Amino acid sequence: MKRFCLLIAGLCCAFVTWAQYAPQAGLAGSTAIPASSSQFVAWATHCTVQRGYMDIANHSLGFASAGNDTNALGPANSWIVSLGDSGVAIVTFQKPLYNGPGFDFAIFENGFLNTGNDSEAFLELAFVEVSSDGVNYFRFPAVSLTDHTVQLGNSNYLNARKLNNFAGKYIGMYGTPFDLDELAGIAGLNVNSITHVRLIDVVGSVSGHSSLDHEDHIINEPYPTPFPSCGFDLDAVGVIHQVETGINTLGKDVWVSVYPNPAMENIVLSFNGFVPDKLTATLTNITGAVIEQVALTQPTQVMPVQQYPAGMYYLVIQDANGNKWVEKVTKY
Repeated sequence: MKRFCLLIAGLCCAFVTWAQYAPQAGLAGSTAIPASSSQFVAWATHCTVQRGYMDIANHSLGFASAGNDTNALGPANSWIVSLGDSGVAIVTFQKPLYNGPGFDFAIFENGFLNTGNDSEAFLELAFVEVSSDGVNYFRFPAVSLTDHTVQLGNSNYLNARKLNNFAGKYIGMYGTPFDLDELAGIAGLNVNSITHVRLIDVVGSVSGHSSLDHEDHIINEPYPTPFPSCGFDLDAVGVIHQVETGINTLGKDVWVSVYPNPAMENIVLSFNGFVPDKLTATLTNITGAVIEQVALTQPTQVMPVQQYPAGMYYLVIQDANGNKWVEKVTKY
């Protein structure tokens, strides 16, 4: 029995040692997305930064100061705004993001490779949270498997294989992607109408002021970095799936009208002729909870709403490829 228990313990330790995530940009299996990728359909249009200290353990040094809020807008270009220790950035978009097939957005930082080992890079990390109302935020479950028995300094590197769901996992001009499907079903979050993305700098200290990951591991990253450009350096946030507000064209030859709006008893969806295969209409409340869902098969189709409370709803039309179009509907 003792030998059996030791064997199981050994296997468990081996699993922890082997447990790895996607590698650094440029290596096989990496999920990094280059800034030039055609996957990006839009970029952040507004950013507000609350700076953190250059060293959270030494406030006398003052706050991070490199860059400014506007550097985080538009396509990635290596112009950054530094958050400092525990600094916060909130970015918004012209149109909401939605949970489409695969990754939905990506975040760019300015990390750089270890010239002697392309699996390692100098990285500064941040937690990523999203909101569909600008008030309630929900965090992606980030995990760090980096050893934390010895503090990493500002000349040390991190291995991306030991990091998951952190902004800053990849080097400059390569976005770290995030999939909203990981947060689907959380009360208070509508993953089909994400209006805000919040980044919170990770403090990489292993002794005091430590940041913890989703599994309560201490996160070890280069610390301290007592410079004006300290902490997470936000370059850009690229959008992969963005809601097309105001339903009109669903394709080259298909358009739909939704009326009346506001509605009291029924919503009518009227197509100009044929309806594409496997098209569905889903009515959700403002938190993303599904209220009604119907398959669209007729040129004119009615969705009853009289039984629902007055207020604002989202009508989401989705095709077989996962593309979505959204219309705000008011019930009175």
